[in-house]
Amino acid sequence: MKSNFQYARIPALSASLTASRRTTRRTAAFTLVELLLVLVILATLAAIVIPKFAGRGEQAKEAAAKTQISTFENTLDAFEVDNGYYPKSGNLDALVNAPNDAPNWRGPYLKKIPLDPWGNQYVYEYPGKHNANSYDITSAGPDGRPGTDDDITNWDAAKR
Repeated sequence: MKSNFQYARIPALSASLTASRRTTRRTAAFTLVELLLVLVILATLAAIVIPKFAGRGEQAKEAAAKTQISTFENTLDAFEVDNGYYPKSGNLDALVNAPNDAPNWRGPYLKKIPLDPWGNQYVYEYPGKHNANSYDITSAGPDGRPGTDDDITNWDAAKR
C-alpha cells in the first residue's frame, strides 16, 4: 500500500504544494519596475558624481605646469649661483648641456627640458619683462597661445 500512495489522492496537500511552487517562482525574479527603479537611482548618482570629476584632469595639468615652472626656477637659480648669470633668453637648453661661456657649469641641472602638460614648449625670457631683475617663464596653457588669460607664469601670484 505504501508504493501506491500519491499526493494527487490528497487534494488539499497537492494544492498547497502547487501554490508554494508558484510563490517561490515569483519571489526569485525581479520585476521590470524594480529594474527600472534601480536604473533611475544609478543614473541620478551618475548625474551627481560625474560632473565633480570632469574638471579634475585640467586642474591636474595646471598643477603640473606650476610645479614644472617651480622646478625651472630652482634649476635656473642653481645655474646662476654656479656661473654668475642666468642663461640667455630662450636657452633653457643651458640647463641640460653646458654652454660655451659657462666655465663653472656644474650640470646637467635637468635631464631634459620637458614640454608643458599640453605638449607646448615653455617660454623663457631673460631679462624678464615682468621680472626685470630676473627671468620670466610661461606656459601657454590649455589653449596653446601665449599672452592669453589661461597662461601659467612665474610672475602672476594669483595663478600660482
